[in-house]
Amino acid sequence: MPDVSVELVSNMMEEGKKPSVAAIQGLALGGGLELTMGCHARISTPEAQLGLPELTLGIIPGFGGTQRLPRLVGLPKAIEMMLQSKFITAKEGKERGLIDALCSPDELIKTSRLWALEIANCRKPWMRSLGRTDRLGPLSEARAVLNAARQQAMKIAPNMPQNQACLDVMEEGILCGGQAGVLKEAMVFKELVIAPTSKALVHVFFAQRSTTKVPGVTDVQLKPRPIRKVAVIGGGLMGSGIATSLLVSNISVVLKEVNPQFLQRGEKTIAGNLEGLVKRGSLTKDRMHKAMALLKGALDYSDFKDVDMVIEAVIEKIPLKQSIFADIEKICPKHCILATNTSTIDLNVVGKKTNSQDRIIGAHFFSPAHIMPLLEIVRTEKTSPQAILDLITIGKIIKKVPIVVGNCTGFAVNLTFFPYTQGSHLLVSLGIDVFRIDRVISTFGMPMGPFQLQDVAGYGVALAVKDIYADAFGERNLDSDLVDLMVKDGRQGKVNGKGYYIYEKGGKPKPDPSVKHVIEEYRKHANTMPGGKPVTLTDQDILEMIFFPVVNEACRVMDENVVIRASDLDIASVLGMGFPKYRGGLVFWADTVGAPYIHSKLSKWAEIYGPFFKPSSYLEQRAKSGVPLAVRHANRFYILRRAHQELRSKVRRGHACEVLSSIEQNNAEYLRDEPLTAASLIKTPP
Repeated sequence: MPDVSVELVSNMMEEGKKPSVAAIQGLALGGGLELTMGCHARISTPEAQLGLPELTLGIIPGFGGTQRLPRLVGLPKAIEMMLQSKFITAKEGKERGLIDALCSPDELIKTSRLWALEIANCRKPWMRSLGRTDRLGPLSEARAVLNAARQQAMKIAPNMPQNQACLDVMEEGILCGGQAGVLKEAMVFKELVIAPTSKALVHVFFAQRSTTKVPGVTDVQLKPRPIRKVAVIGGGLMGSGIATSLLVSNISVVLKEVNPQFLQRGEKTIAGNLEGLVKRGSLTKDRMHKAMALLKGALDYSDFKDVDMVIEAVIEKIPLKQSIFADIEKICPKHCILATNTSTIDLNVVGKKTNSQDRIIGAHFFSPAHIMPLLEIVRTEKTSPQAILDLITIGKIIKKVPIVVGNCTGFAVNLTFFPYTQGSHLLVSLGIDVFRIDRVISTFGMPMGPFQLQDVAGYGVALAVKDIYADAFGERNLDSDLVDLMVKDGRQGKVNGKGYYIYEKGGKPKPDPSVKHVIEEYRKHANTMPGGKPVTLTDQDILEMIFFPVVNEACRVMDENVVIRASDLDIASVLGMGFPKYRGGLVFWADTVGAPYIHSKLSKWAEIYGPFFKPSSYLEQRAKSGVPLAVRHANRFYILRRAHQELRSKVRRGHACEVLSSIEQNNAEYLRDEPLTAASLIKTPP
C-alpha cells in the first residue's frame, strides 16, 4: 500500500455495520459532500447546494469524491460538476441519483432517522456507492467520455494540472475498482496540494476575501446606508453596462443622456445586455422584464432629486466631467454619493469645481461592466469613510469584487498595466511580429495578447489617455504613435471589423496581413532597430520585456501606498486584466520569479533601450535585501522572520498566540495593514 497520510473516514462509514444517513441543508460542498456520499443514504431540503469545487484551488477531491460521484450521478455529470466546479441543487441531485429523498427543513432530521431505521430493518437497501458500477456504463463509453473531457480540458485550461489529474484518478477507479481509485486519489491529492498551481490558487482565494477589509472604513463601527436609486450619466457601452449590473440587482436606475437618440440607443443596449444574460442562463426572462421596469430614461436632472448615488460615465474629457459634477452637486440630495467611472483622471481634478469633496469617489468598472467582476473604488484624501463603505456594499450587491485604491493618474490597475501595451509597442518597433507577441502572451495564460486586446477595447481610450500618461509618467512613458497610424489607416479594431485582426460577424478574429504597411511605417517613425535590422528575441525574452515593466510599475504602486495590500494588486490583475489566476496574480508570480532576476533584466534593458525599463527604487531595495515584493514594509519581513525563530526555538506550542500578540504590540506600525497571523508566518522563511 502506498504511503498516504489520509484517514479514509468515508470508507469506514460506508463499510460499517450501522446505517448512516446524511441530513443535508444549506451547503454541502467539497469534503462535506464527500462525507455524505460515504453514507448509505442522503436526505436533503430541495434548495440545498451540492458541489465539489476543489479544482478551483488546484487540487482534486481527496475524500473519495472522484470515485463516488460518478457512481451516483453518472460519469458525464460527475466530470461536469468537478472540472467546472458546478453546483447543483438538491432537487436536481434527486433527479440525478445523488439525493435519495427531499423534505422540508422541519422534517429533515425526523425523515433521516426514519430512513436509517428502515435500512436497519431491511426495508430500504444498504447502498454502498463505492461498490456500484451501474451508473458508469460500458468501459468503451466511459473511456470515450474521459478522452473527450481530456481534450476539452487541454483546450480550455492547458496549464491546470489538476484537471487531467482528476480525470486520471476517475479512470483508475473505473478500470481497477473504487478502492484502487480512492488510494490513487489520496496520492494525487497529496502531490497537488503542495504544487505551485495550488499555492497560487489558494493565495487568490484568500486574497479575494481580503479586498473588502479597509482600515479606517470597515473596522470603525460604520453601517452602510441603503442605496435604492442610482443615476447613471452616459448611456454608452460603459454606462449601459453599469446600469445593467444595477438593474439585475433590483436597484432602480435613471439613465441620463444628452438627446433622445442617444438615450434610445442606451436603453436598447441595456435591453440587449439583459437578453444576453438570459441566453447564458444567468437571468430568467421574468427577472429581465422586472429589471427593465426599474429603468427610467432622462434628458435632464429633474429625476436626480431623490437618488442615493450618481455614477458619471461619459467620455474622458476633464471640462465635461467638471461641468457635470458642478451641476449634480446642486440638485442631488446631501447624502448622495457622487461617483465617476473615469479610468485615468485624477479625482481632485474631476471634482475641482464642487464643494462636496467628501462625497466624490471613483467607481471604475471594467468593460463590459455587466460581465467583468472587478470594481476599483478610488478614494481621495477627502472622501468620507461612509462613502467608501457604501460603495463597497454596492459592489457586493451587484456581485463585483471591490478593491479600494488611492487617487492618482491611472489609479491601481491602469497605472500598473500601462507599460503592458507600451512594452508590446516597443517590441514591434524592434522588429518583432505583432502576432507572435500575441501568441506568446496568450500561451502564458492571458485571455488574449496585447494587440488583440487593443482591437477589442477600441482605440478611442488609448488616444484619450495618451497625453495624460505622457504628462504624468515622464521619462518612463514610451511615446508611440502606432495607434494614431492605425486610426489614420481607417482601422478602429473590433468596432469597424478591422484592426490588427479582421473581425467578421460570428467568426473568430483572423490576423490581417494588410496591417504590415502600418507596422513598417511605425518602425520608420520609431527608428529603434539597431542598425536598421530586427532584433533576435526568444519567446521568454518577449514575455519578460512585456511583463517585467508591469511588475516594476506594480512596485511603484505599492511603494506609493496606492493599494492597501499587495494581494489587492494580485486580485486586480486577475479580475481586471485577465492575468492567469493559476499563477497567483501579478505580484505573487513576480515573487516566484524573484526580484533579483527581474531587477537584473530591467537594468540591462534600461542601458540598451532607455528609461522605460529603469528599475524602481522599491524593486531595487527588494533585489538587494531578499525581501519579497509582496511585503510592502521590509521591517515586517524581519518581524515575521523573528517570530518564526521564536516560535521554533523558544516557545512551547501552547504559548504561540502569546508570542504573536507580543510581537504585534511592539511592532504595530509595520503590521497595521496586515495583522500577524499563522498564515503570514507560513509565507515567510525562518
